[in-house]
Amino acid sequence: MNFDTFNFESGLLEGIKANAYTSTTPIQEQAIPVILEGKDLIASAQTGTGKTAAFLLPVIHKIITSPQSNNVKALVIVPTRELASQIDQQLEGFSYFTSISSIAVYGGTDAASFVREQQALTEGADIVICTPGRMIAHLNQNHVKIDGLRFLILDEADRMLDMGFYDDIMKIISFLPEQRQTLMFAATMPPKIRQLARKVLKNPSEINIAVSKPAEKIQQIAYVVYDRQKIALVKTILHGKKLRSVLVFCSTKISTKALGTALKHTGLAVESIHSDLEQNEREKVLSKFKNRQINVLVSTDILSRGIDIEDIDLVINYDVPNDGEDYIHRIGRTARAESEGIAITFINEKEQSRFLEIEELLGKPVNKATLPLEIGQGPAYNPKKLSGSKRNYRREKR
Repeated sequence: MNFDTFNFESGLLEGIKANAYTSTTPIQEQAIPVILEGKDLIASAQTGTGKTAAFLLPVIHKIITSPQSNNVKALVIVPTRELASQIDQQLEGFSYFTSISSIAVYGGTDAASFVREQQALTEGADIVICTPGRMIAHLNQNHVKIDGLRFLILDEADRMLDMGFYDDIMKIISFLPEQRQTLMFAATMPPKIRQLARKVLKNPSEINIAVSKPAEKIQQIAYVVYDRQKIALVKTILHGKKLRSVLVFCSTKISTKALGTALKHTGLAVESIHSDLEQNEREKVLSKFKNRQINVLVSTDILSRGIDIEDIDLVINYDVPNDGEDYIHRIGRTARAESEGIAITFINEKEQSRFLEIEELLGKPVNKATLPLEIGQGPAYNPKKLSGSKRNYRREKR
């Protein structure tokens, strides 16, 4: 379906075309008409399906074509600073030829940034993209023009609940007008999401875009290794390769720092992103990676969802992700926009049962490659399937 079909305002259409958007994705085709009709919506759709445009475009159109006021008109709540910044950038692109104003509001910045946010919220920016904690700080100071709010969007709602933001979300909602259109997007629909939806949505339409398998163009490989072999294996994989862009995911900031330091000593153009970095430092590193000033980025799961970087040649899972959906999100950073890519996962002795679960979700085993001779022999791959009670206990403890 072409975006012209929706009869968007002319300036918005110009922004869509300037950003090279031509035909809709399934989530856009299904969600945009529902939002234009003014209905509440709960939608299951993964990162990379075009869901950001699915809610931004109709909301921008409805704001432009309605009577203007000096109030915040739409509030987008997201789990991370990185996602808030990315959505704000995408919004700026779509709204370039319109009068829409927006601001991203998130923690980890300096006092001057807080003052700029305060001014924008007081003057009534049209669309605010925020993380929960920072928004509560502004709402508690009573300077947010929120009475005229018409749209509330909860993006990656399942991840926000996983991160413990339920109370923060409900507190923010307590400040908002009851008469509003509420849109909820999540990658999965566990019972806790259904429970939240019942509390904040009114007679919602529901859209489910099936959990997608990894793109066929991703070549998936796994190495069964001891932890002590991992750094040497990364060095071997990257040695002599002319790769434009490599993303390595680690499960902890300790391993992220250690691997980043080790790779720098080999002369690679590498940087690391983890929670110890200030927000402006993270943004600088991410900008360098996007602009190819560095070609290897080592990161915790901060970047596994919600970061749109195309042309990544190789994704390495230094540790096995927590579950199949995290795995799909991580390796989905490569082979985007019809390109090809490689995803390599390291599996230690303790992670074998977890990786078996991932293979069950994929519907097929991932090829276990032989370790290079200089790395030595790794452990045997002999996963034991977890019982339901053990699996649930492990997930509750994470």
